[in-house]
Amino acid sequence: MSAPKFAELEVGTIVAKSDLILTREDLVRYAGASGDTNPIHYNDAVAAKVGLPGVLAHGMLTAGIALQVVVDWIGDPSTVVSYETRFTRPVVVDPFDGAALSVTVKVGRLDAEARTARLDITVGHGGQTVLGKTQALVRLRD
Repeated sequence: MSAPKFAELEVGTIVAKSDLILTREDLVRYAGASGDTNPIHYNDAVAAKVGLPGVLAHGMLTAGIALQVVVDWIGDPSTVVSYETRFTRPVVVDPFDGAALSVTVKVGRLDAEARTARLDITVGHGGQTVLGKTQALVRLRD
C-alpha cells in the first residue's frame, strides 16, 4: 500500500477504519510497558471497591490504539505533526469477551499551503464515543 497523497484527499472522506478487541492480556502488557500498574486496570475486586463498573482500559492505551490506525493508514509515523484527545468515557474490559473498539478516521480539514490534513478520529465502545475531540495533524507529500 502506498502512502496517501495530499491531492487525493477530500474533507469528509473516511480514510481508515478498524474494529478490534481489547483484552485483559493487552491491559497487562500495556501496564508492564508503561509502568501504569494501577490495579483498576487488571483487578475486578479493586475496580468494584472504588465504584467502577469493572476493569478499565488505560486511557493512554485507548488513545494510542486510535493513533495507530492513523499511522497504519499513512505508513510513516514521522508524518504525524500533532495529536490530541480528551478522555470522555471509560472502556470496561470484560474478563472473557474483552472490549470491542471501533476506530474511524475522517479528513476534517485540509491546508494546501502547509500540505497538512487534520484527521478527526472517532473511537467507539458499546455504542458510545469514548474519546472526545480526537484529532491528528499529519503532513503529506504531493
